[in-house]
Amino acid sequence: MERRITRSLAAKEAALLATSTLDVKPETPNHTSTPANNKRKRKSNPNNVSSKNRKSLSESTPNVRPAPKNPKSKKQKTQKKQALLKSNTADELPHNLGLAPVIPSSLKEGPEGKPHVKEEKLDQLAKDIKETVDKATETLQEPGEEKKGRKKNSHPYGLTPGYSPFPDWVHPTVEECEEVNKLLSSVHGEITPPKTIPEPSLTVTGCGEVPSVLDALIRTLLSGATTGKNSAMAFNGLVQKFGILEEGIGKGSVNWDAVRQASLKDVFEAIKSGGLADIKSKHLKAILDMVYEDNQNRKKTILEGPKNEQSPLPKDTQEYSISCANQNVLSLNHLHSLSAEQAMIELVKYPGIGPKTAACVILFCLQRPCFAVDTHVFRICKWLGWIPGNKATEVTAFSHLEVRIPDHLKYSLHQLFILHGKSCPRCRAITGPNTEGWEDGCVIDHLVTRSGKRKNGAKRQNKVKKPKKEETGEDGGETGEDS
Repeated sequence: MERRITRSLAAKEAALLATSTLDVKPETPNHTSTPANNKRKRKSNPNNVSSKNRKSLSESTPNVRPAPKNPKSKKQKTQKKQALLKSNTADELPHNLGLAPVIPSSLKEGPEGKPHVKEEKLDQLAKDIKETVDKATETLQEPGEEKKGRKKNSHPYGLTPGYSPFPDWVHPTVEECEEVNKLLSSVHGEITPPKTIPEPSLTVTGCGEVPSVLDALIRTLLSGATTGKNSAMAFNGLVQKFGILEEGIGKGSVNWDAVRQASLKDVFEAIKSGGLADIKSKHLKAILDMVYEDNQNRKKTILEGPKNEQSPLPKDTQEYSISCANQNVLSLNHLHSLSAEQAMIELVKYPGIGPKTAACVILFCLQRPCFAVDTHVFRICKWLGWIPGNKATEVTAFSHLEVRIPDHLKYSLHQLFILHGKSCPRCRAITGPNTEGWEDGCVIDHLVTRSGKRKNGAKRQNKVKKPKKEETGEDGGETGEDS
């Protein structure tokens, strides 16, 4: 096996080679004549004579024989070249770094088996050479290239659970959160999370505040990028088309298995009144297919798993999962037994489900502290200076605020920011000094620095509302959680 030349070994051998210049004597010249040598000799030796003179000299001195020629044949020269080339290739360093240095045998060991050069000096020289090479390599590294050993973010959407993507940004503090919560509560009323989840409504979609996790996920999906009224119409279309389970383990929920088995066209027709039906119907079908496969695989794992191996799911959850799979009732209720971080990873794997939708399901359905960031929350937090406005996105803002905001304020601040962002004339999207109601002021006016588009035209007049083909959120963004 060929010896592997590492960077450290190459540096050490280079150091040895560098020190060899002090001890190695120049090689004695080879007596074999070459054309170049002969040429130099002829120029420097005054006794050299031409061929004509040599001939006359031989005639005059018959006892003296001319020196025999000793040139190598062409074939021998070619063979020597090839052998040299072959040996050079075998000794080459990787990555076109040239030939591996050959250490003279006289330098490897002294008369007593010790190096001629002191070990400390040799190690220091090798270290200096290696540092120079490393520094040059780092300088030449591409700007966007990741260094070896740096772990890539394995979380979907680049989430950073447990730590902030902006560790030097020290806002909001606990005191700042308490102050804003108190000020907004004075205007919009005190908001506390419910102790029990209400029964699902068939007329209001909501933001996932229902007992069934799958119901909560699909309701929140339908409420994205539209108004509460439109999303409620879309959900009611599913109820009318596919019905409600009247009994059994999934009683009160939409018959999601019937939706799964229906054609894409039928699902599109059922939800088209809610807007974006083309995209949402595809996502809805894909989610239900995945949930069905997951349910069947979970049942198989529970039944076929080793008896002595402890399952991550509690026993009652295992029994519930088996019953759901047997009755073809699609369910995600096993997420109740997972942590908020685990539930987030499970939810965002489904098509069309991002961190915002998943955070709403965790906050409202699973009832875990989780600060969902929608367009209103993002806008006001940016104005408050709680996130770096020129760097943050809704996803990185979520990761940062999830760490900075105390758990006991996540539910109320999320709801208060949405209420305030929709109702305050100064904190709505694209408002300005001429907006109707601007003169009424804002309870957090002294804390915010507003940025972005402003309206500078005349005051808005109350107009007769014209019928629209499709209503959208007032700022054109996602307003699923705003209802």
